[in-house]
Amino acid sequence: MSGPGVGFEYPRQEVAWLKRDTLLFAQSIGCTANELHFLYELHPDFAVFPTYPLVLPFKQKTQDVVDFYAAEKAVTIPGVPVFDSARVVDGQRQVQFLKPLPTTSEGKKFEVRTTVLGVYDKGRAGTVVETQTDLVEAGSGDVYSRVVGSAFFVAQGNWGGPKGPATENFPPPRDRKPDVVFEKQTTPETPLLYRLNGDYNPLHATPEPGKKMGFGGVIIHGLYSFNWACHGLLEHLGGSDPANIKEYQARFASPVRPGDKVVTSAWRTGQMKGEWEEIRFQVQVEGGKVCLSNGRALMKCTGPSKNKL
Repeated sequence: MSGPGVGFEYPRQEVAWLKRDTLLFAQSIGCTANELHFLYELHPDFAVFPTYPLVLPFKQKTQDVVDFYAAEKAVTIPGVPVFDSARVVDGQRQVQFLKPLPTTSEGKKFEVRTTVLGVYDKGRAGTVVETQTDLVEAGSGDVYSRVVGSAFFVAQGNWGGPKGPATENFPPPRDRKPDVVFEKQTTPETPLLYRLNGDYNPLHATPEPGKKMGFGGVIIHGLYSFNWACHGLLEHLGGSDPANIKEYQARFASPVRPGDKVVTSAWRTGQMKGEWEEIRFQVQVEGGKVCLSNGRALMKCTGPSKNKL
């Protein structure tokens, strides 16, 4: 595929994490004391929750806070306009889990390697930047995870770029009730805890950016909802075993505000991709809009989590 910006490679970023970082991540997305293998570093099955690599491009290798706006402006894509990172939200993400992540990066050098797949002009609504990000162990070249995702730059379109291809849809079944339903009552502190993983976008901490973007104030990270829903699917369908999920994706459809209750509905389809069953799901604000649509996962369905205490 060709087009403006396509094939541009961002400078490789070294990333690093401690066991403490993975414990914080698990806590922030809703892992419970019944899942000590995600929450206690001395547990014999201690493991990193599979979606943790999503925070590493934000966190990089620092243990301190990150200036989100400065980091986003650091590199521009040749051949396309310079977009305002103060008005950006997530579009969609698909994650492939290729190798289990070690509980600390100590002793190895890891990099995120990001390539632009497309930059699409959606007119008045804005611009979509689609990328592929691989988490790579530099010494061996092993790829641990691959994320294909998009960022939506609100009201930053009409620059004459391509409209982009239609995306594949994975709607949930409409002829039967979901196999699993789980929910979470968020609080004003939900995004303030999640941001400590390294995603320090002010949109999720102070009301001014959200008011400028038309959201009315603070909204919760789309990736919080994304990671929380993945945790629930693994807990309820995959026995909380990180080996039981191979792929996971969703589209960010509408914002969630602190204090909203979010509800995930999931359907087993019975459709197999080798040993993996396709799961369809959606997340909505209770009594309101769908916030994560196009949800799909490939899993081994073994039943609810067994108590790991």
